[in-house]
Amino acid sequence: MARVRAVVRGRVQGVSYRMNARHEARVRGLTGWVMNQDDGSVALEASGPRERIEDLIAWCRRGPAGAQVTAVEVEWLDEAPGRSPGASGFDIRY
Repeated sequence: MARVRAVVRGRVQGVSYRMNARHEARVRGLTGWVMNQDDGSVALEASGPRERIEDLIAWCRRGPAGAQVTAVEVEWLDEAPGRSPGASGFDIRY
């Protein structure tokens, strides 16, 4: 298990980036969250098998139609968090 935190920059708000990122993460069986940031970026945190997370990051570099990704800052975290009771899926945070 691995865990990553990423910040996606560019034209990534107002183009359904969060909704599509949630879909892409769920298809890969990852857990975590995605949310808009005040500076116009999108932040996400994902946990799961490293190769599936790497695949999600590759998608993040393209994003959905309408997005113009200029940078993806990736920080691999030391350990995957333990699953809290009831925690599942990949959510959009507001």
